Amino acid sequence: MTLNIGLIGPLPPPYGGMANQANQLYQLLQQESDIKIDFVQTNSAYSNVLIGKVKGLRAIVRLLTYVREVYKLAGKVDVLHVLANSGWSWQLFTAPVIWVAYLRKTPVIVNYRGGEAKTYFEKSIKWVAPSMKRASVIVVPSGYLKHVFSEFNFETEVIANIINLQRFKPVENNKNYLKTPHLIITRNLEPIYGLVTAIKAAAIVKEKIPNFKLSIAGSGLQKEELKKLVSDLKLENNVVFTGKLRPDEVANLYQAADIMLNPTTVDNMPNSVLEAMASGVAIITTNVGGIPYIVDDEKTALLVDVNNAQQMADKIMLLLNDRSLYVNLITNGLAEVQQYSWEHVKKQWLALYQSLGAKV
Repeated sequence: MTLNIGLIGPLPPPYGGMANQANQLYQLLQQESDIKIDFVQTNSAYSNVLIGKVKGLRAIVRLLTYVREVYKLAGKVDVLHVLANSGWSWQLFTAPVIWVAYLRKTPVIVNYRGGEAKTYFEKSIKWVAPSMKRASVIVVPSGYLKHVFSEFNFETEVIANIINLQRFKPVENNKNYLKTPHLIITRNLEPIYGLVTAIKAAAIVKEKIPNFKLSIAGSGLQKEELKKLVSDLKLENNVVFTGKLRPDEVANLYQAADIMLNPTTVDNMPNSVLEAMASGVAIITTNVGGIPYIVDDEKTALLVDVNNAQQMADKIMLLLNDRSLYVNLITNGLAEVQQYSWEHVKKQWLALYQSLGAKV
């Protein structure tokens, strides 16, 4: 029996975690013979250029157009699957889907992915709960979010993010990482991602290894502030801001890297950590949010405290001086990341779709 699935979420550009996951899931489901997939995009371009320039008007037009498309979709599919996030994204793009599905008696999966869920729920649960309670199933990508939802009395199922192991994979090369180590960061240039800490750690590392390189791949409002910090710390010859990269460019960056730094102050289940792991890159990451649910300290990554530049620098030096630890992190990471392959994750999604579709 062919199941008709309506998938709803953002698509790149811009390239980001949820947009990339939505795009991957859409492309992969299209290849399944027993699935017919339709997609409604939450970040589609405005059909009228003039409307797109008027803030209030464009918001109203987008919402009305979106609800109309979702209503039509709900009438022709067996299951709706919406990728959800915190804040206004929930109110504008997820809540309407749930209520349309409720009115049209169509099962709806809320695939919640917001790393700031706990903070958002603490402030807004009275607005979120009425819609959330009408979801057929809530799916989260990590044990961390499952725990957060349980604190607010919501039951969830865990289905992990998909990592493209054909794109993100290790390559055989002569990494002379002791002499010219290449460090990378693949997070947006925003305060919550802790890049100031990583740059300060790099300055400490430079005292012992002056010819290292740090590539920072991302864009954001903090760019000029971070560039000034690099200049103040005399790191202009070490630090490179690559700007936002496409997924294939990110994959190439991982394959050229020795150590990936993830200095974030808040997170759920960062794809960047899993992509680095799949690419055979040693990882140093802060011990926050859902990160301890996806890596083990000294087994698949090294964990550090938030905003601790000295500790991060010490861990960098540890990896550069302990070849055995460096190799073990990479080997264990490559084994661990296999659970995020499409072949593994697909079975969970198809089973859920089939169970909900059978109730229609």
